[in-house]
Amino acid sequence: MANNIISICAVCGNKLEVTELYCHRCDTRYKGHFYLDKFSYLTPEQKFFIEVFLKCRGNIKEVEKELDISYPTVRSKLDDVIASLGYKVMANEKSDINRKEILDMLSKGEITYDEAVKLLKEGDR
Repeated sequence: MANNIISICAVCGNKLEVTELYCHRCDTRYKGHFYLDKFSYLTPEQKFFIEVFLKCRGNIKEVEKELDISYPTVRSKLDDVIASLGYKVMANEKSDINRKEILDMLSKGEITYDEAVKLLKEGDR
């Protein structure tokens, strides 16, 4: 059974780097400073969310159903992953996108009028 790579130091919280790679077949070792890709530093929960998001082809409504969470929670988790990957999440842009998506969902009949009002109010906070 393989263990997952530990990417964060348990003592200080700093990102770890790999200093040795080993081939079990030919007994070759590589020593140096090898950095993990940015996805390796995501939490297991963030990786699971990305997996579900991709499986649902980015359809937020399907992600809601799969994870049994609300639309704002899906958006919050997505924003968290985006920020953790080192990208900026704009607050104003985020709220404009939320409004458009909520109205699109309402027009498609994916949510009720009451649900749309509730989501729009939550977005204004």
